[in-house]
Amino acid sequence: MWHRDSDRFRMFTRRALMLGAGKGVLLTGLAARMYYLQVLESDRYRTLADENRISHRLLPPPRGLVTDRFGEPLAINRQNYHIMIVREQTPDVRRTLEILDQIIELGPDTIERVERDVARRRSFVPVTVRDNLTWDEVARVGVNAPDLPGLIIDAGRSRDYPEGPHLAHTLGYVAAVSEKELTGDPLLELPGFTIGKSGVEKVYDLALRGTAGTSQVEVNALGRVIRELEREEGDSGNTVVMTLDLELQRYANQRLSDQESASAVVMDIHNGEVLALASHPTYDPNAFTNGISHKLWNSLVNNPYAPLSNKAVNGTYAPGSTFKMCVALAGLEAGIISPNQKFFCNGYLDLGNARFHCWKRGGHGWMNMHDSLKHSCDVYYYEISQKIGIDRIAAMAHKLGLGEETGIDLPNERSGLIPTKDWKEIQLGKRWQGGETLIASIGQGYVLATPLQLCTMTARLASGKAVKPHLTRDHVTPDGVSSREAEEFPELQVSRANLARIRDSMNGVTNEIRGTGYGARIKTEGMEMAGKSGTSQVRRITMRERQTTGVLGNDELPWKYRDHALFVAFAPVDNPRYACSVVVEHGGGGSGVAGPIVRDLLQKAQELQSARQGISAANLPNSAQLRPRTAQNNENEG
Repeated sequence: MWHRDSDRFRMFTRRALMLGAGKGVLLTGLAARMYYLQVLESDRYRTLADENRISHRLLPPPRGLVTDRFGEPLAINRQNYHIMIVREQTPDVRRTLEILDQIIELGPDTIERVERDVARRRSFVPVTVRDNLTWDEVARVGVNAPDLPGLIIDAGRSRDYPEGPHLAHTLGYVAAVSEKELTGDPLLELPGFTIGKSGVEKVYDLALRGTAGTSQVEVNALGRVIRELEREEGDSGNTVVMTLDLELQRYANQRLSDQESASAVVMDIHNGEVLALASHPTYDPNAFTNGISHKLWNSLVNNPYAPLSNKAVNGTYAPGSTFKMCVALAGLEAGIISPNQKFFCNGYLDLGNARFHCWKRGGHGWMNMHDSLKHSCDVYYYEISQKIGIDRIAAMAHKLGLGEETGIDLPNERSGLIPTKDWKEIQLGKRWQGGETLIASIGQGYVLATPLQLCTMTARLASGKAVKPHLTRDHVTPDGVSSREAEEFPELQVSRANLARIRDSMNGVTNEIRGTGYGARIKTEGMEMAGKSGTSQVRRITMRERQTTGVLGNDELPWKYRDHALFVAFAPVDNPRYACSVVVEHGGGGSGVAGPIVRDLLQKAQELQSARQGISAANLPNSAQLRPRTAQNNENEG
């Protein structure tokens, strides 16, 4: 018995020792692991804990400003008051919104939208109810704050265009980032962040956007912000200084306002700076900044006069008789015609079985080059174009800036069209016909150009250089560093004597009696302009139509079928400084409709220059002084 008890005791003791040893090993391992984690790895896990507790957030930078050439603000940032609602602080969201609707008028659509957004967000995340509160609305909400639990009024920034519609097509506008525009840049994902959608705002979006700041905030397990630990402000975007002269731009818009649809361009011939670029009708870019309504958007899209289109850059038109300088210069350069060589115009030219009429049905008689431009004789160009050929004409057109993009800093520029034999063969699968050369010689048929191209052509004829238009003078960084260098334009590689002959003929158009543009001449001595009118046929009136409907003239057709009116010119004649083009859609004759607008714009440009010559250059703002601010007359001519 004693031996059995002794054996049991020894067995129990061994098991107890083994169990104790096992526990000891386990406890030692746990202690070692705890030492490793809490002492040796403490820095690592402290960092991980901080990363879970600290959130890094981007701060949107102030968008850069846009000014005119003299520092006048064109696009600025203004304080924008908006009201937000926090669900966890609002016992009854619907009731609170209904009360707010009685104070600042939200409307049922806004209330429904806010309720949807609130349901999708975490209870502590603010949801925007309305932007752009007036100060009066802010005050009314503040007075009623006790009845509006969970509502917050916050001050942010939004884009503002002080000139409204005057610069819509050049400035463009900003709007919220779409899904397609998300590029992985976290800045684009910030709520309410906007980017350039058109115009200069789009072309220079990256320069205007600036550099984001950062904020370190402490958050709890639910992601609620407890406090801000550190804040580093970003850099505002660059200030973009445009070439535009705001006063001239306003005047251009005013002169076009009497027309249903028109465009105008004024350029400095010396440096290619666009001083005014207007397209009518226009729109207010401020409507897009915080989201345009469906009603307004539809009214703009469905407007038959296309206010959203920048006609000066995107509109293409048959240039009509403004193309004749190109044809004449091609003939002179090729040695195919001489300035004094004459052709007889009896009112038409027969080619095969086709008859090609001059705009003057009775004919002009004997015409040399000077008189052909002065009177805009079509038959003269029918005659010489057969000798020159379409390919030589096309080569000269390209040299003068037609048929290709000018490279202006605006989006969606159209290249126009200058046809050649190969072009027709490739694009249409047909051979070029002789009659098509005649039609092209008077700027009709396949020939198409934008108003900007026509202005560029005029500037090149006036200067003899390959002038290139542009819309910006400088990009100024927040510390005042300018980034644009002046561009030297190469020579056109065209005879100076032949260019002088073309310019002299254009002078005859406007300043010699019986010139087609004589009625639109500038009468102020020393400011005279040299130009050329053009009429672009939209639809031909057939003889049968004249006999059956009684429609005899272009002005009797519905507006959309009437001819376009065009005019190009440079001034002053003796020392060209400014070039201008105007296209009035369905306006009729170029001399009587577009000519007076060109005259007024060129005279205004010269008057502004003269008025400013008395101002010392030192008193004019230069690029380095511009810093981003945080506050922000024969009217039947063909």
